[in-house]
Amino acid sequence: MSSSSSSNFTNPSTQQQTHLSLTFPKKPTSPSLHKPSFFTPITSSNSIHTKLVVSGGCKLSGHVNISGSKNSALAILAGTLCCSGTTKLCNIPNVSDIRTMTLVLRSLGVEVEVFNGEMIVNTDGICSVEPCDDAVGRFRAGFFVAGPLLARFGEAVIAMPGGCDIGARPIDIYVQGFRALGANVELRERKLYTHAANGKGLVAGRFRLDFPSVGATETLMMAASMADGVTVLSNVAQEPEVVDLARFLNDCGASVDGAGSNTLVINGRKKLHGPEFSVIPDRIEAGTFLIAAAITGSSFSMSPVIPSHLTSVIEKLSNAGCHIIQNEPNTLEIAAVPLETMQSLQSFNIKTGPFPQFPTDLQPQTMGLLTMCKGQSIVEELVFEGRMSHVRELQKLGACIRVCGSTAVINGKGQGSSLRGARVVANDLRSGAALVLAGLASEGITEIEGVTHIDRGYENLETKLFCLGADIVRKSSSLATQL
Repeated sequence: MSSSSSSNFTNPSTQQQTHLSLTFPKKPTSPSLHKPSFFTPITSSNSIHTKLVVSGGCKLSGHVNISGSKNSALAILAGTLCCSGTTKLCNIPNVSDIRTMTLVLRSLGVEVEVFNGEMIVNTDGICSVEPCDDAVGRFRAGFFVAGPLLARFGEAVIAMPGGCDIGARPIDIYVQGFRALGANVELRERKLYTHAANGKGLVAGRFRLDFPSVGATETLMMAASMADGVTVLSNVAQEPEVVDLARFLNDCGASVDGAGSNTLVINGRKKLHGPEFSVIPDRIEAGTFLIAAAITGSSFSMSPVIPSHLTSVIEKLSNAGCHIIQNEPNTLEIAAVPLETMQSLQSFNIKTGPFPQFPTDLQPQTMGLLTMCKGQSIVEELVFEGRMSHVRELQKLGACIRVCGSTAVINGKGQGSSLRGARVVANDLRSGAALVLAGLASEGITEIEGVTHIDRGYENLETKLFCLGADIVRKSSSLATQL
């Protein structure tokens, strides 16, 4: 497909055909991409040049509120592109990845209003099928919009996505899936050019994913929701966020069956409408706070949570000696000091994998906890081969960890690990959370640079920890004084 090939792109607000090239100018970016923050500001308006300073040794207590799921909200925001009219989304977390997705949508001509955890999205003014390269390049979820654009308008031009440097995350599954739905796909100059081969729209097909990728499952589900006929996707991801997206699409008028199993059956619809929808609680944030209680030997409660989304984590922490109870449907209470021994938690092994196995997004935080447990532990990372960058930083704090490929051996309390405060750097989102938790358990003061990574996925993490009793503050970093 040549760059000069044209398409019949219809602006739904006018229903008039406009012939636009695949390289047509995008909507002027200055009004939307340079607006001031449209969320309530996070703790610092310049997180790129701030650090977190943690004084270890504090016990945590009280109650913490769990925000809406960042990963679910990102996919659902992309899914609004399938819908005509206005969509109202509730329980949206105030994190930088959500703000970036808003930039992506606005660069397409979508109107977005944000207030008090709610978003009003109107897609009737879409005037482009090529989102802003810079915004897409900031995170992996920017690529999600390819599916909805291809489904609704028959074409999409997407720059290669960015995100945390945690290993190879190829787009091969996306490309093969689009082709199975009747799309021509070409990759050149780090952009994906794709359009419906019949010149009209996608057609139903059968496709088996090589690996149950969450992102590919969600993107292909959105694409198939408006394809002509019945699509069957097998070996798909079963994560709660996938189920939440399917629930959203069905509320829009789609027909998606099988979410939560390894096979999706999708009966394509010609048109979807915007609903009112509330995003599920963030299971990774909830798991991070469970681990925060465990690593500090503390007791507190949290809500809202969906305990079935945390089964693997709860099982590991319970076997280690934590007491976790559910007094109400959406509330968990954790007491992390073994009542019988009043000693350290017991070590345990983890092996990450697709849901319902242990989540890779909690592996770094758990590794920090294992340095405080009694005995030796083994962590096997089987999802992202590059997700071990936190090991070197934990070692700066005194952790005794040996890494061989994707496997780490952790010597816990009494076997070499003794955490002490130091200066460390967060290299990605979840490693940043791991360093914060390790700082809570360390002797002395820990300074954590790279806070911008943490702000991508945690809503006011230090504020929530502070309200539980942690000694943690955000300050200007040394980098800020050098600039």
